[in-house]
Amino acid sequence: MNQNKRIMIVVIILFVVVGGILGVDYLQRQAAAVEAPADMPPGSIPIFMDGKFVANFIPEDLDQMEMTSFVEAEEGKTEEGWLLKDVLLLYIKESKLKPESQITVSSSSREKDITLKWADVKNTDNMVLFDLSGRGTLKLVSRIPGFDIRDAWIQDTDKIEVMR
Repeated sequence: MNQNKRIMIVVIILFVVVGGILGVDYLQRQAAAVEAPADMPPGSIPIFMDGKFVANFIPEDLDQMEMTSFVEAEEGKTEEGWLLKDVLLLYIKESKLKPESQITVSSSSREKDITLKWADVKNTDNMVLFDLSGRGTLKLVSRIPGFDIRDAWIQDTDKIEVMR
């Protein structure tokens, strides 16, 4: 084997090694973007957009928003809280949301989630809002048909995902 072939083999091996290192680094960064930071305050809820962590909010952030309420039809109880639309707009510009954008609110402890379109969340007549539960956690309630009964609501909300 002559000198040129040896040099070419070494160069190819270097490219493969460097490419492998860069590929692993890229994958690790992508995985880190999906996870919420470890230093989030207790009780905070992370918000993700297109798989990337955007922000987290804590119930105290709700103090700066206007409360609204409605009487739910099932038991005639008043549900009072803060519109999901307003929570999202604290952290995401409305121009980044389309009517068909999907918003998923979930509770890992209850193993429940709901996916709604931005058009439905934005419509204040639907009353998609966070209400404080008796235990002090947030529950997502609504008047949207099919999501207007207590068993469908998302109690102990711990994650919000937005897909454009």
